Amino acid sequence: MLDCMSFQYGMEAIDSDIMHRVLSASDAYDPGAFSLADVHAALNRDRLGVRDFGALLSPAAAEFLERMAVRAKGETARYFGNTVRLFTPLYIANHCVNSCVYCGFNCKNNIRRGKLTEDEISHELEAIAATGLDEVLILTGESRERSGVEFIGRAVRAASQMFGTVGVEVYPMNTDEYACLHECGADFVSVYQETYDLEIYDKSHPAGPKRCFPYRFHSHERALLGGMRGVGFGALLGLGDPCKDAYSAGLHAFFLQQKYPHAEISFSVPRIRAIDNNPDAGIHGVGERLLLQIMLAFRIFMPFAGMTISTRERPGFRDAVLGMCATRISAGVCVGVGGHESEQKGDGQFVIADPRSVEEIHAMLQNRGMQPVYTDWIRV
Repeated sequence: MLDCMSFQYGMEAIDSDIMHRVLSASDAYDPGAFSLADVHAALNRDRLGVRDFGALLSPAAAEFLERMAVRAKGETARYFGNTVRLFTPLYIANHCVNSCVYCGFNCKNNIRRGKLTEDEISHELEAIAATGLDEVLILTGESRERSGVEFIGRAVRAASQMFGTVGVEVYPMNTDEYACLHECGADFVSVYQETYDLEIYDKSHPAGPKRCFPYRFHSHERALLGGMRGVGFGALLGLGDPCKDAYSAGLHAFFLQQKYPHAEISFSVPRIRAIDNNPDAGIHGVGERLLLQIMLAFRIFMPFAGMTISTRERPGFRDAVLGMCATRISAGVCVGVGGHESEQKGDGQFVIADPRSVEEIHAMLQNRGMQPVYTDWIRV
């Protein structure tokens, strides 16, 4: 069996030093080495450096959450005003060839697999568009055989005819394949590294193409080289040390932003949630207080980056972080294959905690004095 640093057949390798820089910094990062004075100094700086970011993720910063929240809210208002973007995901297939131990789509899990036809994809997109949403995220499991680039591309092309912004969260691709999806109308690519701890990554991904750590790591850079205007970062908090994984994800985005200053950067902060085949696979050491600290640190370190809060979190928490640090929220979510227009054809990837509709999210935002944004990009 190949180790997790070995490329597999057909995987493109690019010349980039970002992975080495991130892993070196992560190895040297000790969250427990920071003092209260380090956190205080970081919060007094106009713009944070890498070490300051590490301080805000440290246990010492837990005593500064109120100050961090005030600073983060100010940064959010400065760069985003009181706006919140709305979107919804559309799973078009859940076939997968990976055996990730934490995921509901694990190829060894006995779940209902499904794939939408092109007509079904169109009907699903029409149902989503009818809610007023103008941004959609296309998702699949990781199976090139069952969800080829051409299949995903056709779904993206259909979506681009109805939506101003189309994102994809699919298996990592080569530069030319990302260019193909961009030509079809994709704007953003989200790839989550899950964990930056190589030992945990190796154990958590025993088989499948996802086992290759560097190919997944460099997905964002290949996507930008393929013409995408934006990329999304994140770690599955709770799989490894959440502070170190958040630190690594932040540096990954920061170094890429330095290399590609035109790129639109965004973060997501998913925690491990229960899955159908393992309902006890809950959150491991990542409570809401720590999750909030991580989100605030991201906002203060990269104040211009977007930040999504997903339906993995309960409504009260999602509502509270909007305007403070989160700038984007999903609504009317289905995590099974289809389900917006017709009955789901396949089981979901995880259990959602916030089932509110687009109308309910819209009303919540208005009640909080915030502006729901449906369109922020016009295709020409």
